[in-house]
Amino acid sequence: MTASLTAIGVPGGLPPGVAVRDEWIPMPDGVRLHTRIWSPVTDAPVPVLLEYLPYRLDDWTAPRDSERHPWYAAHGYASVRVDIRGTGSSDGFFDDEYSEQELRDGEAVIAWLAEQPWSTGAVGMFGISWGGFNALQLAARAPAALKAIVTVCSTDDRYDNDVHYVGGAVLGIDMAAWGATMFAFNSRPPRPEVVGPSWVSRWRERLDANRPMTPVWLSHQTRDDYWRHGSASEDYADISAAVLAVGGWADPYRDAVLRLVEHVDAPVKGIVGPWSHQYPDRGLAPGPSIGFLQESLRWWDRWLRGVDTGVEQEPALRAWINDPEPPASYYAERTGRWVGATAWPSTSTEPRVLPLDTLRGGRDGAVVVASPEETGADAGRFFPFGNATDLPPDQRAEDGRSVCFDLPVEESFDLLGNVLVDLSVTSDQPRATVTVRLCDVAPDGSSTLVTRGVVNAARRNGMDRDDPLEPGTSTVVPVRLVSTGHRFLAGHRLRLAVSTSYWPWVWPHGVAAALVVDPAASSVTLPVWHGDPAVDAGIRFEDPVRSTPLAITRVEPTEPLPQRTVTHDVETGEWTLDVDPGYGGGRVYPDGLVFSEDARETYRIRSGDPTSASAASRWAIGLSQDTWAARLETTSSVTASAEAFSVVNTVRAWARDGVDAAEELVAEHTFRDEVPRESA
Repeated sequence: MTASLTAIGVPGGLPPGVAVRDEWIPMPDGVRLHTRIWSPVTDAPVPVLLEYLPYRLDDWTAPRDSERHPWYAAHGYASVRVDIRGTGSSDGFFDDEYSEQELRDGEAVIAWLAEQPWSTGAVGMFGISWGGFNALQLAARAPAALKAIVTVCSTDDRYDNDVHYVGGAVLGIDMAAWGATMFAFNSRPPRPEVVGPSWVSRWRERLDANRPMTPVWLSHQTRDDYWRHGSASEDYADISAAVLAVGGWADPYRDAVLRLVEHVDAPVKGIVGPWSHQYPDRGLAPGPSIGFLQESLRWWDRWLRGVDTGVEQEPALRAWINDPEPPASYYAERTGRWVGATAWPSTSTEPRVLPLDTLRGGRDGAVVVASPEETGADAGRFFPFGNATDLPPDQRAEDGRSVCFDLPVEESFDLLGNVLVDLSVTSDQPRATVTVRLCDVAPDGSSTLVTRGVVNAARRNGMDRDDPLEPGTSTVVPVRLVSTGHRFLAGHRLRLAVSTSYWPWVWPHGVAAALVVDPAASSVTLPVWHGDPAVDAGIRFEDPVRSTPLAITRVEPTEPLPQRTVTHDVETGEWTLDVDPGYGGGRVYPDGLVFSEDARETYRIRSGDPTSASAASRWAIGLSQDTWAARLETTSSVTASAEAFSVVNTVRAWARDGVDAAEELVAEHTFRDEVPRESA
């Protein structure tokens, strides 16, 4: 039995013929998951679409949810949004991202949806980021009712293509920041309107059970069973649902689209546009946006209703080729064009192999790479969301801190796919990290970052291995750059910039290494795209549409700070990167909820001292209505010696329960963790 609830915070103007209600979905152990269902007003059963997230359907994702769930309902689907156990107003306690508990619950949710009298029994699943992840993960578990998924800005590889490690190196910028974000997010209370008068005691229990995840992630420094769990790349044959995979060139997860198109045996198609970490219909930078809801509806109609919508005749991969543009941290829209590949890998790609010494302008001999620790200050945000300072600025300063190999472009050409670099290096230390950036250098000298790749040299033989370098011995280290679609114009230069530091994207080893690179024994392989104009001509997307979004009012901070600053203390040699992550800020909802959100991330390092690296985050979050209020403050920090990581997290939370009630301290916790540095 389930009890229907009043849906709070939803817009009053739903599309015609659409109803909305909240329900509890029971789990086998008695825990209930808070659920919102938009459905067409009909007595006939309909297919069901599921989005399954930890981000609070009652408030935080409500604006985004209001744009798409009612739209799907207006087109004949029950569109369902479920909060993961221990998040939002769902019962129970959250334990970890993509945990066995989360996926078992997800299977139970799918089974429940398929069994309802208003359901045809056919279920599709969609989501961006977390929701795209668990859609793939549940597809790999192959529940019978799950017929199709649409996965956006997600990955099939939890170790090497997520927010924890990159190329086997610790992601300084998001290992710490995302762990801090989820610690703060998971500390928020259930909504009193949903769970009733026990909300404060339930919140206290949640706060007492909440644990920071960063120490857990740091304790698994190679690709072990912890990371294999939930990685669809472990066995693509497990996926039987039809997969539409969507990504953007400004998003770090775009390689997963190419891998899924290449390896999944079930029906699969891929789309990669110019976009950031956003749904591609929302009008957020960089555009152009597409009619993504219509495109996904074609997918649902084919695989959940059996209607021939033509999706099977589309190219295996539809990809946007960016035109070269001056470097900028924000592009409202990119110029370029759509191309199509009938299969991936594509016969339209020519691997062009160039020895690195051909990029040196006739100079011979080895070069030393020993980058200053602040290299990476102009890397941009790991997860661009369309904010004004997200993308990498002009790379000339970064190029100056690196060793560069330039190739004059005599005839214009396109790249589509992954650039591969094989570096023959001799190291003076057993551990080193290699970063390679591919830049487009215009005739005026401005340098635009096209793509980049990172590898912890100890992972050169596999992400599940730890093979330290032998100092003084020449070794080939392969570096796979993240995929790209880019046009190089005649008169420009293609630049490969090699560095041993890339802070704060990559946490430095305890001792800095110097590498001697032999260009004559090193090479770069460029995926030169020739394409088929006949295939390209058939690619069309409709203009974006959405349901009327939730009418929220943005609340601007009284003392706004810059989104992103980089400062250098010349006396101490310290470099500081200070960032507002810009997840949404303050807002007022139509139901009277006032939500406040203030966050700051700070990264520091001193020239000449790799052990000086530190990452810190602070969050302050508030929720209030007339009869209640809740607020919390969290801090998170990561530092490291040559031997261990030190992680400190704190949380303090207060509640006011009643119009005239005094605010009370609900919980106060400090967590201190030391994690040995094994190989990262």
